[in-house]
Amino acid sequence: MIDYLEPVLEFVSDAEAGGAASKAGGSDFQFGNPQEMPLPEIQQALTKWAAPQDKDWFAYKFSDPKAIQVTVDSLRKHIGIDIDPKDVSMTTGAFGGLASTLRAVLDPGDEVIYLSPPWFFYVPMILANAAKAVRVDFEPPKFELPVDAIRRAITARTRAIIVNTPHNPSGRVLTPDELQRLAAVLKAAARPIYLLSDESYNRITYDGRPHVSPLRFYDRSFLIYTYGKTLVAPGQRIGYIAMPPTMPDREELRGAIFVAQAVTGYAYPNAVMQYAVGDLEKASVDVAGLQRRRDRLISALAEMGYETVTPEGTFYILVRSPLSDDLAFTRRLAAENVFVLPGRLFELPGWFRISLTGNDDMVDRALPGFERALKQEHVVR
Repeated sequence: MIDYLEPVLEFVSDAEAGGAASKAGGSDFQFGNPQEMPLPEIQQALTKWAAPQDKDWFAYKFSDPKAIQVTVDSLRKHIGIDIDPKDVSMTTGAFGGLASTLRAVLDPGDEVIYLSPPWFFYVPMILANAAKAVRVDFEPPKFELPVDAIRRAITARTRAIIVNTPHNPSGRVLTPDELQRLAAVLKAAARPIYLLSDESYNRITYDGRPHVSPLRFYDRSFLIYTYGKTLVAPGQRIGYIAMPPTMPDREELRGAIFVAQAVTGYAYPNAVMQYAVGDLEKASVDVAGLQRRRDRLISALAEMGYETVTPEGTFYILVRSPLSDDLAFTRRLAAENVFVLPGRLFELPGWFRISLTGNDDMVDRALPGFERALKQEHVVR
């Protein structure tokens, strides 16, 4: 588990990609961190709900009933499913939701299928449960759901699959047809398989493209969500796990999730964040602004000669590295004060990722650096 994360830890601690990115004049596109002041709605909500209204205001709050109801109403609006409030658990963001759900459904020796390139904590969380991570390639540049490969990866030990739509890092938004074909494969398996649907970016889609949840097609699905992405506030964590009314053994799973949240250390999500969910639900990053930034970057990079993948959702762009050694090329960009994430950190060597949470001034400063780095590569060749 530590070996898997070692490249990520080394990258984060690297002086070139760490401290230098935060200095004046740097263009930091590495992670989904805000590069502008937080949404005013967040500050207003936290200020409002931090003021105690009774003696138990800061007492243990496993899942606040009002936050649960906001979640149920939101799910009805966004995915078109009526969820039983008993089947919603508030979590410390999607990180806590994923960790708790894996702990709830896995036994040692179970297998979990994941799509590669993944978010780099999927595999460590699987391994932390003494389970086996089974990789299925989700291949560039089209990133079409590899349903046949998933079918071949299923064994008698398969217990779960993690699906992320919209997908980080590719930006693909899975279609209803893809999800229906996946559901058919999972239903045909000899052993019940749980689908963990990581929908952290489900409200960040472009060009009018709708997000569709796997819960609409597969009974044994968990929807895992965080407000951190929609609000571009990853340090203020609140989210939830939701099960559809068709989930078999729901009562048993409710108890399993409760225990899992306790033993993973995610038992009690922040009370103030739970109170604030009703207000946070109404706030959102400027998705139209992200799309404009996406279009500008893709157009400019393509004109320079870069190969890009146009994201349908999330706030990331994948770019093919002109060097086969993507880490070496990201260091070349860092020398130009442009900081991006090398693809080898998420099992996609030869590519790098740009975060659209970098602001427009950073884009202005970065474009000449992208061009100089590419021209330098052509000279070297």
